Amino acid sequence: MKPSPMKTLTVSLSEHQVEQLQSAVQSGLYASNSEVVRDALRLWEQREELRKLELARLKRAYEEGLASGEGRSVDADTLLSELKAEARSRG
Repeated sequence: MKPSPMKTLTVSLSEHQVEQLQSAVQSGLYASNSEVVRDALRLWEQREELRKLELARLKRAYEEGLASGEGRSVDADTLLSELKAEARSRG
């Protein structure tokens, strides 16, 4: 796949962010400021994808919970007793 042409973009960074960016380049970890920014954007994209997957998982769990039927009221002591009994039955 042929890489798309790079575009120039002007961004504003805090003094601390500029120092971090320059430090990453000066340390040899990255070849250029642009490389640091591209890597940061890749990480952000990965985080966003994981967030979307987690949100979809939570929505499915919520819908499964709704579809499982009506809930019941349980006091704390009863719930604890039921959980202990279930744990004992599992061994």
